[in-house]
Formats: sequence, C-alpha cells, structure tokens
Amino acid sequence: MGFWKKRDGKWSLTLTGKEALAGILFIMPFLIGFFGIFLPMVIESIRFSISNMEVSDTGYVLSRAADNGLEHYLRALTIDPDFNLNLLTGIGQMVVQVPLVIIFSFFAANLINQKFRGRAVARSIFFFPVILTSGVILGLENSDLLVQTLSTTGMDADEFQSMFNIMMLLNKYTNLPMVVTEFLSNAINGIYDIVVASGVQILIFLAGLQSISPSLYEASSMEGATAWENFWKITFPMISPIILVNSVYTIIDLFTNETNEMMKNIKSTIFNDIKYGYGSAMAWIYFVCIAVILLIVGGLISRKVFYYDER
Repeated sequence: MGFWKKRDGKWSLTLTGKEALAGILFIMPFLIGFFGIFLPMVIESIRFSISNMEVSDTGYVLSRAADNGLEHYLRALTIDPDFNLNLLTGIGQMVVQVPLVIIFSFFAANLINQKFRGRAVARSIFFFPVILTSGVILGLENSDLLVQTLSTTGMDADEFQSMFNIMMLLNKYTNLPMVVTEFLSNAINGIYDIVVASGVQILIFLAGLQSISPSLYEASSMEGATAWENFWKITFPMISPIILVNSVYTIIDLFTNETNEMMKNIKSTIFNDIKYGYGSAMAWIYFVCIAVILLIVGGLISRKVFYYDER
C-alpha cells in the first residue's frame, strides 16, 4: 500500500501515509537537534582530536597533529598514567556497581509492586534518589562544607577501616572466599551510591512488572505452582528484556555521571587546561571503550532474554 491515493482526480494521503507523516513530525525535533546541533559538534570534536590548536587574535587555527593525527591518542594510551588509571578504575567500579544496582532496583520494584497501604508514598520515596541526582541538588551536595571538611580530615582512612572491619567479620563468620568478601564489603560501603543510582531503574522495572498479564499467574496457580516457581518461570523471563534495558542504561549512567573521575579528567583537560585536542582524543577513547563494553554486555544478556509473543 502506497502513501498516496487518487480520488476524484485529487491526490490525498492514505492511512499509511498519514501515520508515516505523524511519525516524521513526532521525531522532527530530534532530527533537527541531531543534524543541526549534535552532529556538527561530533565532527568538530573529531577534528580537534587529530589536530593541534593555536589561539590567535582572530580565533583559532588547527594544524594536523604528529603521527598522522594520532599524537593525542598515543599520548593518552602510552604516556599519560592518570588516563589509564582512571579508565581502569572506572571499568572496575562499573563491573561491581552495575549488578548491585540491577539487583537492588529489581528487588525494590518487586517490593513496591505489591498491594499494601501507602504504596504511592513508598514509590515516591524510591524515586527520591532521581531528584537527589539532579543538577542543582548534586551541585549543592558536592559543594557542601561538611562533606568537604570530612573529606579533608581523614574520612578516607575511616572508610578504609570500616571496610576492613566488615571484611574481617565476613571472613570470621561466613568463611567465604576473599573475592566474595571484598565484593560484599564494597557493596555495603557503597549502599548510598547504589540507592542514588537506582531510581530510574526501579520505575522501569515497575512498569515491566505491571505489564505482565495476571492471567499467567492465575493459570500457573491453578496448576499448583508456588510463588517461588511463579517468580522464576513467569516473572523473571517476562522481565528479562527490561533487565537488558536497565543494564545498558546503568552502564551509560555510571560512565557519564558527573562524579566519574574519567569525566572530571576530560572536562578539566578541555576547559581548565585549554587542551581541546588532547581532551577530545581522551573523550573518543573513552567513548570507544564504553561502546565495546555495551556490545559485550548486550550480547551476553541478549542470549538469555525471553520475548513473549502474544500471537
């Protein structure tokens, strides 16, 4: 079926054409922003990353960097120790925090999906971290005098001692391997960061849980299935596409968060040190690393994702 039809000698849009036109109008703001603002900035960033910039009275002049334009990339990967250290640290934190955020948000969504008094208030409380991570509130928190004072008066040593005590207790009473003990102790010490980073994921999980048809649970219960079996045979498979979405969202959120050391380093290099070429190269290396991690994580989780076909 085409987009146009001829009736009484006049051309008019068919239903398919009207739907296509509505879709184009709906995404038009995104297209204008992407091609008019975002894409030119991306191209300019690539130019900066392979060039050296000289500032003059009339503006700036770009000249090709050494090593066929790869000078800044080679410097970041082979010379700058802070870049590699921050990159590896960020990846390590992502490996630890992403599973914790997904597990916590999934548990919280299942909890507030139950019917009880004050459920609306409970949902608001779990969404409160999203407000805390907004630009204004986060800026106030980072500039708080008490936080700065604690961070400069031995707070790091206290945190280390606390984590060491937790690890000792876990080793004493559980006999767990050291790798598991360290993972649990880091999770306990980072519970605030986990809660703050879970607000949006909880809402997405909650929407996914509410989209599951109650008839599936009714039929399963009639067959004698327990609540535990319903969870693993119905809830978890039906929610698996949401797990993929939240995993991708959490990885991007952690890597691009304002508190991320890699992001701070890139911003400081570009805006404070006025090294646009080197900062742009750092940003593109960081982008490629994030893209590779997303491809790996997405490929691994996609193998276990179950898509329900209602037909």
